[in-house]
Amino acid sequence: MAFLVLCRNSQLLLILSLHIFHLSSAAARQLTDGGSSTLNSPATTVQYHNGPLLGGKVSVNLIWYGQFKPAQRAILSDFITSLSASSSTGSVGQPSVASWWSSNIGKYYSLAVEGSKKKPLSLSLVLGTQVLDESYSLGKSLTMKQIVALAAKGEQNYAVNVVLTAADVAVEGFCMSTCGSHGSSRSGSARFAYIWVGNSETQCPGQCAWPFHQPIYGPQSPPLVAPNNDVGLDGMVINLAGLLAGTATNPFGDGFFQGPKEAPLEAASACSGVYGSGAYPGYAGELLVDPASGASYNAHGVDGREYLLPAIFDPSTSSCSTLL
Repeated sequence: MAFLVLCRNSQLLLILSLHIFHLSSAAARQLTDGGSSTLNSPATTVQYHNGPLLGGKVSVNLIWYGQFKPAQRAILSDFITSLSASSSTGSVGQPSVASWWSSNIGKYYSLAVEGSKKKPLSLSLVLGTQVLDESYSLGKSLTMKQIVALAAKGEQNYAVNVVLTAADVAVEGFCMSTCGSHGSSRSGSARFAYIWVGNSETQCPGQCAWPFHQPIYGPQSPPLVAPNNDVGLDGMVINLAGLLAGTATNPFGDGFFQGPKEAPLEAASACSGVYGSGAYPGYAGELLVDPASGASYNAHGVDGREYLLPAIFDPSTSSCSTLL
């Protein structure tokens, strides 16, 4: 089966081969019911299990499975670009996606070498290739094994391969126990990290796109206006952001997490439902509001983008850290 690959230099390539892969355990981005995390007490901690973290210049490759409009793909690709965008040129406002990433994730990298003479790893995430599978080559009902097979289509050296499934694609566990997941796999001698996130717009927006949709359970506060005018894709940004944080700090299941390895609480999942200061069940927290669109957000991205990003658990204070 051929897959169309969109490269950064706009050249078109065809990937014609399938890779043999090995599925490993994955951490999930849990469903939300509009509630906020209770992990704000000093007794709570996300422990380091002495495993490797992501380091160096890492490409984030996007594998689009199913039908996505170009404008929808741009929302997520711009988010990835925003992770490393500099505000020194004045082109990106504050608070920014880049500051959300560097200020939060950097604390984990410092903690990993605390007490040693080692220097913290540096990590730079850049937008890599984009693979389009618009013909639903594996059908519209996928198992996690098939998700990993799709993830193996991306580059596997210094890469995180992100599988993004369209609104009409059912995935094992989606909307029942998870909104997305991350893990690692092998293809030959190469070991790579992967992420999967589904578009919940028509299947479970109240669970996986809150606070941009009325929650199914819990307090029934009015939904917020999505900053990119797409409930499904703005929800995917939230979930992808949290899973990227988990992938960086726990890429192979032995990094930073709390609880059982099979169902860990990680950097972002430990703060599920928190987006701004003062958050509580049914209330996302203090956010910025765009005066023109009425959309709620907490981070600026490239090209004037606005995004809502989740709180990250701060290991130095044992509390959920927000941009606002």
